[in-house]
Amino acid sequence: MYNFDQITDRRGTNSVKWDETSDPDVLPLWVADMDFPTAPAVQEAIVRRATHGCFGYTLVPDAYYKAIQDWFATRHQWNIEREHILFTTGVIPAIASCLKAICQTGDNVVLLTPVYNCFFNLIRNAGCQAIEEPLLTSKCVACGVITYDIDWAALEADLSLEKTTVLLFCNPHNPAGRLWSEAELTRVCELCRKYGVTLISDEIHNELTAPDTLYTPVGPVAERFNLRNPDNPLSYVVCTSPSKSFNTAGLQNANIMVPDPELRRKIDRAINLNEVCDVNPFGVEATIAAYNEGGEWLDAVRAYIYNNYRYARKRLLDAFPALRIAEMQGTYLMWVDCSQLRKMQGKTVARFCEELKTNAKVWFCAGSIYGKAGEGFIRINLACPRTTLTEALNRFIQYVE
Repeated sequence: MYNFDQITDRRGTNSVKWDETSDPDVLPLWVADMDFPTAPAVQEAIVRRATHGCFGYTLVPDAYYKAIQDWFATRHQWNIEREHILFTTGVIPAIASCLKAICQTGDNVVLLTPVYNCFFNLIRNAGCQAIEEPLLTSKCVACGVITYDIDWAALEADLSLEKTTVLLFCNPHNPAGRLWSEAELTRVCELCRKYGVTLISDEIHNELTAPDTLYTPVGPVAERFNLRNPDNPLSYVVCTSPSKSFNTAGLQNANIMVPDPELRRKIDRAINLNEVCDVNPFGVEATIAAYNEGGEWLDAVRAYIYNNYRYARKRLLDAFPALRIAEMQGTYLMWVDCSQLRKMQGKTVARFCEELKTNAKVWFCAGSIYGKAGEGFIRINLACPRTTLTEALNRFIQYVE
């Protein structure tokens, strides 16, 4: 029904992914941006809105809130109160506003690394210190696949520091591809509550999971936790957007779920102080259409991406058994440890990726931008037609061999 094999030519459309480089021969599989057109229902909603012709300041209607509430209630058993939802222009502005509302200059913000590179900029811009806590890795010797886990003792030590005010969490985890279980999320909640640390959960990749697998939102886990601890509740925030799942990042629209009224007031104030309180009309219509009508398309694209992952993992491990590849439970980003490749010896991964881009004409992300734990790794965007992925892998394998 949906043809994800179809190539959409994005060059010349001012695409960050495709037009950032002036070399027309480079295949870009770097930034987290799909090469698939968004769901038909979203396209139709945008066209309907565009035909009106007037694009002034936009109110957010009741239908917007209802679409969000219905989606999360039906798909994830999370009943969100309307007044808990704050809208803004993106998850990055959302997190920035949260940090500025919660933290004082010099505070610690804990990260489980490797983690999304923009987190480091957000923390620095808020005048805070990033505390990197590396995730633990384990490898299946037979299949070359690694999984990531939390170092609980080390995390507790970081959260117990006097200046730690926030744990900036990623669920599903980018770039490690990890889905966190309810038991793990409950333990995170327990530790944050124990030390008076606010939990901010970035859940922008929430819907992009392997087929027949759904992520567990922090929201309902934290709600159940707080029901058991009414006298000392956890302070938490969840940031979401349909932008990754439905490829609508350019429409600039995201939501912050904040149950605590005083914290919500502070974050709402920060959104306004940061001037990220106005969303564009197409983002509003896209969100309504995606959540009301986009489920079937989303499930189809999830299956296609996961098949890309299985294909790419086999190709790479067959060619280079020394590679370690993270199990991709969520996101569409394959995380690959290249440190044992002969071509990598004596080089940083940043230099290796520059050589790939220059000599092999394929553009992957260097893992070092995701923190110290990312050195030696590359991140590959799998949300593209199979022919694009195949050509990129061919170039990579040929160059490394």
